[in-house]
Amino acid sequence: MANTTTALRRQIGSASDLRSVVRTMKASAASAIGQYESSVAALGDYARTVEQGLSVCLRSVDPKDLHAQARLRKTGAAAVQAIVFGSDQGLVGRFNEVVVEHAMAHLGSMPKKARVWAVGERVQARLLDAGLAPAGSFLVPGSVGLITRLVGQILLEVQTPGRELAGVAHGGVLMLFYNRPTGVSYEPVCQRLLPLDERWQRELARRPWPTRQLPEVLGTGPVVLRAFVREHLFVSLFRASAESLASENASRLAAMQRADRNIAELLTDLGARFHRMRQSGIDEELFDVVAGFDAMAPQAMPGG
Repeated sequence: MANTTTALRRQIGSASDLRSVVRTMKASAASAIGQYESSVAALGDYARTVEQGLSVCLRSVDPKDLHAQARLRKTGAAAVQAIVFGSDQGLVGRFNEVVVEHAMAHLGSMPKKARVWAVGERVQARLLDAGLAPAGSFLVPGSVGLITRLVGQILLEVQTPGRELAGVAHGGVLMLFYNRPTGVSYEPVCQRLLPLDERWQRELARRPWPTRQLPEVLGTGPVVLRAFVREHLFVSLFRASAESLASENASRLAAMQRADRNIAELLTDLGARFHRMRQSGIDEELFDVVAGFDAMAPQAMPGG
């Protein structure tokens, strides 16, 4: 009996230690979610500035040129490149499976086979399991400050040596697949960065300037346009990475909350078993004492 109660006490201690770890991970995930969501909000002003610059450049572009990339893409001649954002670490539920299933559903309908890059070791493994070998992979940034480096690495990879950025001058297709936070959960997103959406370009070209002082494009128009397109790509990739990281931590937070509830139930059950076993041991000892007293009582009586 002593060995059994000792084992239960050890299990209770282990479960309590594990619960402390789970609660620490919960707090870390909750903190990270706010950090990445704040970075996305702070990026909004810069994104609006880039769109204003694009609106000025697009006004000087021949409308016929806005359809050239779309025609090339419809013929199936455009190269297709895709970035799939996932995680390097586990304890995130079906976070990686969801984004890979979403990517496979879209890429399977493309006229040409896509070259895919994975952001995260876990999502890379899921892509391989799905029969799609990534052309390369990137490490998931561990903080907001490291997202900029990731974006730079991605932009270098999607460039064709000796040419302009794929899609800017050669009609290539660049797509992003990632999970976007939706309150306490997330949903998979497919975003086509290149070619630039025609309707979006027309809307930007017609957008009124916010002041009376009209802007002027300095330098060569196409060069300036490509520079603003690069900034647009940077903003979009940064936002996708930050939202993916926020979703990853939201998924981890949900998993840790489930684990915390399960551990609490386990501790309640172990505690009840421990107290029942301890009470049973005490009762047995009391019965032994009473039985011993009853056995000795006749011998202690006078004249016995």
